Amino acid sequence: MIDRSSDRPLYQQLADLLREQIRAGELAPGAFVPSESSLMQEYELGRPAVRNAVAVLRQEGLVVSARGARTMVRPALQREVVELRAGDEVIGRMPTDPERRDLGIDPGEPILEVTRSGGEKLILPAGANLLRAAP
Repeated sequence: MIDRSSDRPLYQQLADLLREQIRAGELAPGAFVPSESSLMQEYELGRPAVRNAVAVLRQEGLVVSARGARTMVRPALQREVVELRAGDEVIGRMPTDPERRDLGIDPGEPILEVTRSGGEKLILPAGANLLRAAP
């Protein structure tokens, strides 16, 4: 419910509501987020508030959208297992623009930089990889 007497901005309240619907499975992976006009009507908000709310969710990696296409809940990722060996080092960081384009990841999605003990570097999308220590 949107609380107009709250100190929290309206767009943030809408983002919170949509985030909870995603987490509760009401908006399942791959499902379309309601259109801007239906969100505006349902919550009695202006277009800027709705757009800002969706932008927050996009930055958090919960939804994806493309120009001319409807916004959808990010499909469940298949995670690849990356085995870490003795001497490997890992840091999490935000990608550079070229890295983001090369990996095909959305703005706001972090990456993992794995430096193998021999000096080889792997740049991996954080959300699509699971790091596991080798036995």
